Amino acid sequence: MKRSIPTTFNGLGRLNWREHVFGLYRRDKVLALTVAFNLFLLVCMLVVMPFDSRLVMGMNPWIKPMKFAISFALYVYTIARLLEYLRLPNWGKKLIGWGVSVCVLAQMVCITIQAARGTTSHFNFTTRTDATISIIMDLMDPINGLFVVALLILACLARYDVTRPSLWSIRLGLAIFLGASLIGVVMVVNGAHSIGVADGGPGLPLMDWSTTGGDLRIAHFVGLHALQVLPVGAWLIAKKESWNVSWQTASVLVLGAAYALVVLILYLQAVQGGSVLKV
Repeated sequence: MKRSIPTTFNGLGRLNWREHVFGLYRRDKVLALTVAFNLFLLVCMLVVMPFDSRLVMGMNPWIKPMKFAISFALYVYTIARLLEYLRLPNWGKKLIGWGVSVCVLAQMVCITIQAARGTTSHFNFTTRTDATISIIMDLMDPINGLFVVALLILACLARYDVTRPSLWSIRLGLAIFLGASLIGVVMVVNGAHSIGVADGGPGLPLMDWSTTGGDLRIAHFVGLHALQVLPVGAWLIAKKESWNVSWQTASVLVLGAAYALVVLILYLQAVQGGSVLKV
């Protein structure tokens, strides 16, 4: 019987954390350890941050790697869940798992090193070390994208053991993720994430998205997390038992189209130099 994603809720909606943790480790130790490594770094940075008075572009240097640690942990966990439902030989799953883990760990290590050095990680070519780290991170993104393309192709071939609404949520989530990744390429080519203003200016608390000009990171962030939002949306839609599969699938398609439109609007606003406060 095909399943919808996620399926790790037990009883009256209570999340089965034991199954999440130990089930993930049983299925893919590499991805599980990658998630654990990012969460471990997050805890370490939370401990160190209050004792570090330095500022990098107006913010504590540990805030950025903390955000990346959370995002990477969520991303790797999502990939692990997708592989769980994927009808693919074990060697293929291991190839994708190892590839994603290497890309994520390489970037996380680079970002953490630069935070410890008290400097920026992306678009930093000040010294030979800075340039090397920046180039490594710029290379890891497209390599990671190749594994996402493979997952999308497999989704288009219906190689996931899930219901039709969930399958469409995976297809759309992966496609929007790749579109958001291309926004990352735009930032690399631009040499900055801000449009119309310099990086490091006034920004929203924690997220640091520019409040005075365009910021490509907003559409990038929202688009990347389609990979989590749409499958969860499909799971919630599937709970409407009065809807048949066709209605559920149509609802997922509408949700995906609306999500993609939001990402596009945020991107167009950013390239025109519009602040997020003008949304």
